[in-house]
Amino acid sequence: MSLPQAVVVGPGRHPLDPEPVRSTKAPTVFALGLIALFTGPLVGGLVPATIALLLARQAGREAYASGGYLTGGAWIRRGVALAWIGIALAAGALVGALVVGIFNYANAPLQDFAPGID
Repeated sequence: MSLPQAVVVGPGRHPLDPEPVRSTKAPTVFALGLIALFTGPLVGGLVPATIALLLARQAGREAYASGGYLTGGAWIRRGVALAWIGIALAAGALVGALVVGIFNYANAPLQDFAPGID
């Protein structure tokens, strides 16, 4: 009775190669992007969005330097997309507040002085 042979498709991994591991920054980038999305209309989303984008850049550099042994690229891409959406929502909220402020200033009554004052 013979033992079954292992089928290797393509070149095998070297036994000393490290195991692929998910980047620890990937879920952090996603969480910060999600926070930026929810707090973007309140303009507070700019802070977590900026931190998410900076961390995503670091994680990308680390993934490139690892030679493919750091995973989590999908989480990083989703977090970056959410961070940019949060930034767009914050920018929209700022523009909306500016437009409302300009219209309120334009419709404000002028200073009305008493009849005997020049």
